[in-house]
Amino acid sequence: MTFIQPQLNVLPDYHEHLKVVLLGTGSPRAFYGRAKAGVVVLAGDKTFLVDCGGAAVDQMIKAGVMPQRVSDVLFTHHHYDHNGGFFDVFITSWRTHVTPERVFEGRSTPMQVYGPDTTREIIGKMRESFEFDVKLRVSYNLSDEAGSQIQYIERNEGIIYDRDGIRITAFEVDHRPVYPAVAYKFEYNGKSAVISGDTIPVPNMVKYSDGVDLLVHEAYNKEWLDSLIVTYPEQARALSNPAKYHTTTLEAAEIARQAGAKHLVLTHHIPAPTPDAAAEEAYMAGMKEIYSGPITMGRDLMVFDLAEA
Repeated sequence: MTFIQPQLNVLPDYHEHLKVVLLGTGSPRAFYGRAKAGVVVLAGDKTFLVDCGGAAVDQMIKAGVMPQRVSDVLFTHHHYDHNGGFFDVFITSWRTHVTPERVFEGRSTPMQVYGPDTTREIIGKMRESFEFDVKLRVSYNLSDEAGSQIQYIERNEGIIYDRDGIRITAFEVDHRPVYPAVAYKFEYNGKSAVISGDTIPVPNMVKYSDGVDLLVHEAYNKEWLDSLIVTYPEQARALSNPAKYHTTTLEAAEIARQAGAKHLVLTHHIPAPTPDAAAEEAYMAGMKEIYSGPITMGRDLMVFDLAEA
């Protein structure tokens, strides 16, 4: 039997150390080569998906993370660029996928959905909209009915997962008018990573990122945004909005410095630069004078393996 589809390059099922995969480093606006927000965190035999903007499933497959491994989805907040891909994630993770080399069994347990205390209301409505599709997959495709369910864990602050040596802590950030919004700290096998979600600078970020091995923080370039406002004054209101509820590149560097983070990774770029060294260096201008640690300009599908030094 001949298949046109190439063989999948799939990551191992078990990870001894924390591994962080950037699925999307873009923003609500569409940019070529920058998918919307999503991060996969791998620890032991668990796969956690933090946010799932559009193309999350496609990006997971490109990264070698089969969606069928996902039974835990964590939302930082409920802007569409962070939850718009949930329908695809929910259904795809539930459906078994067969290739000539391997069968990827679909999720046979309820999806665990974590997030701030608006999550059940918002994602619950999404789930209701899937019901026609879900019923067909249970009755016609014989998909496991348990996998069609969702269990919600809502918490704005505190430990939300603590088993098999993996600890995940949610903590509040400030992305108003979107309220509440949270960030997540992952700890496993002596390593730690913080995923900021969207926020202005807040003391909580410094507190929970204290000595963290990897800080994945959103950041926009104020100088670039101001230049666009001058060029397109009729768009001034829309272009000035990010300054009200996001963090600048220089502020992200200061947060990493204060926290003593070992590695800072930028994501959710506004405006998104082309993924080349010159553009990225320009985007990060001034950061190295504030924070002396390594700074990485996040690109889609980048992988950070926090192995023991």
